[in-house]
Amino acid sequence: MRALLRRLPRPAGLWPLPGRGIFTDVLAGITLAALAIPEVMGYTRISHTPVVTGLYTMLLPMLVFALLGASRHLVVAADSATAAILVATLGGVAAPGSEPYVELTMAAAVLVAGFLLLAVILRLGFLADFLSRSALIGLLSGIGVQVAAGELPGLLGLPKEGVGVAQQIHSAVMRLGQSRIDHLLVALGVLGVIVGCRRLNRRLPGALIAVAGSILLSRMLDFPGRGLDVVGPVPGGLPHLVFPVVEAPQWNAVMVSAASCFVVILAQSSATARAYAQRYQERSQENVDLIGLAGANLAAGLSGTFVVNGSPTKTEMVDAAGGRSQFAHLSAALVVLLVLLFFTGPLALLPAAVLSTIVFLIGVKLIDWEGLGELWRLQRNEFVIALATVITVAQVGVMPGISLAVVLSLIEQVRHTYRPRTCLWTPRSDGTGLHTVPVAKGVLAAPGILAYRFEASLFYANANRFSQEVLALASQPDAGIQGLVVDASGIDDVDYSAAKALLELRDLLSQRGICLALVTNSRAMVDELHRFGLGTDRLRMGTFGSVPQALEALTQQLAQKSGTTGQ
Repeated sequence: MRALLRRLPRPAGLWPLPGRGIFTDVLAGITLAALAIPEVMGYTRISHTPVVTGLYTMLLPMLVFALLGASRHLVVAADSATAAILVATLGGVAAPGSEPYVELTMAAAVLVAGFLLLAVILRLGFLADFLSRSALIGLLSGIGVQVAAGELPGLLGLPKEGVGVAQQIHSAVMRLGQSRIDHLLVALGVLGVIVGCRRLNRRLPGALIAVAGSILLSRMLDFPGRGLDVVGPVPGGLPHLVFPVVEAPQWNAVMVSAASCFVVILAQSSATARAYAQRYQERSQENVDLIGLAGANLAAGLSGTFVVNGSPTKTEMVDAAGGRSQFAHLSAALVVLLVLLFFTGPLALLPAAVLSTIVFLIGVKLIDWEGLGELWRLQRNEFVIALATVITVAQVGVMPGISLAVVLSLIEQVRHTYRPRTCLWTPRSDGTGLHTVPVAKGVLAAPGILAYRFEASLFYANANRFSQEVLALASQPDAGIQGLVVDASGIDDVDYSAAKALLELRDLLSQRGICLALVTNSRAMVDELHRFGLGTDRLRMGTFGSVPQALEALTQQLAQKSGTTGQ
């Protein structure tokens, strides 16, 4: 029996066992449940699904990821970003909150599972890298603005009106005279409790205290009888496993929703898992985590709830509480199970304004003020990308925001490679060797020899700039350029268009009698040049491992050429 157990695969998130630390993990799991249960209930306000579906995201999905995933730290459950995507992409197909709409959110989760498994098979985990950090800051901040603005009417006891953040805020401000003081007082009370607990001790479950206190007040003061909106009956017991039923015309919207969630899950979950693996010097296994995320979303879709994602905030909750393995998450799932079995009755008396306040704070917390400020100070062009993403997500929608973020990130990368850093080698003033300086006229590495460095892959978009800059330097009047060293140690790839441009450059320089030398330590680079017909014999050059070696060889070659010409 022991031999059989040893052969069974051991969940990387649970194994090796934490030993004495398992008690700390259990306590961390209880802390996670206390902090996250009100939060996931709030996410249902964003996704427009029944309150109980938020609890479901912390049951089977969390259990499945703990068994299949590799990360010992990543918490997988409901997430505000994917919840916002669901209502933005599916809200026009079925009435939000209706049974057909819930079926669509379940189908989206199942389809996300399929996309994630496909990503594992095709090894598409690298796609997460196409959403830059600045774009991700903008995306999550935009969702935060969208979520917070959407809950403003709920804080005032008003129905939600308007499309886009600007209209929603304007509508709420114009209807301030119609706001209900009882809803506002409840919202302010919840806000005070949560903020106060956070200032006293960040580990205090302020949201849970606010939820429990408001339910108690609701019972004592008969909030429903006084006209305050409450959550209403919440079904108890275990979720039923059922495959979602979607009509054929609805699959297009489900596909768009799932694809949008898939991109966010790839970027957010991968980034979070990597960060905590690095913090504890553990190996990050992205493909295994994708399998765990696929299993978690499949479990979500079959158990009546919506898309789940790796949550940075919940992961930090567990880490701050001392949790160091998925045992913490199993403990949290057990607490949720107890709530579903025995404590859903009191949730019916929970004032709706409480959830609106919790969701409003979640939205505000999602706005990455620190990240935006850092981008403004350090990288203005990436700040523009983040700001454009924020505005697009908040005003137009999540899917256009994701598309814009990816496109702008790719454009920024192309811009970097289109206008890469170039420089010239020249002797130091103290004669101790060479150093690089910005490209300028009159800068030589040796008498009559120019040493030019290009720090990017050479491809169709920047090959013409490369050729023009080299020709302009080689054509300096009165400089007497006879030799050119191309420092290609920063070039790791040459495409067809760039190779053709190099052939033309070679011929032009050859006509001017300029000798060439190439500096590279990459055998693959040399083979690539040969393949395109740029062999060293035809270039009349040699390949060297360093710029000083190339300069010495060219100096000797020019000296011999000068001696031959003199004879």
